[in-house]
Amino acid sequence: MTKPKAPQDLDNVFEALANKHRREIIYVLGLQPCSISQLASMRGLTLPAIYKHIKVLEKGGMIIRKKIGQTNFLTLNREALRSLQDWVMQYHTYWGSDEATFENYAHYLGVDHTKKKEKK
Repeated sequence: MTKPKAPQDLDNVFEALANKHRREIIYVLGLQPCSISQLASMRGLTLPAIYKHIKVLEKGGMIIRKKIGQTNFLTLNREALRSLQDWVMQYHTYWGSDEATFENYAHYLGVDHTKKKEKK
């Protein structure tokens, strides 16, 4: 399990993933590192537009940038995805389906949800 993220860090991750183009960039970088110009070309975006997306992804810690010569390459920061996955998994229900969860909670409260309300 990875180190828990601070609330602001999670906000930045969710902001990074809130845009279709940024999710597509994450997908592509999950397959292989790319140069920024390659990403712009693949996504059909201008360089200024792709740089705006990259800035948000970097703020969320989702990508790593490395300059080789005059070219900036990007790769996925898998640690950020592991932290996000850990956060999501804390809401995994171990009581069964969502319906079973409601039934267990109603039983815990002592509510008999099987009785139907009578019409007056």
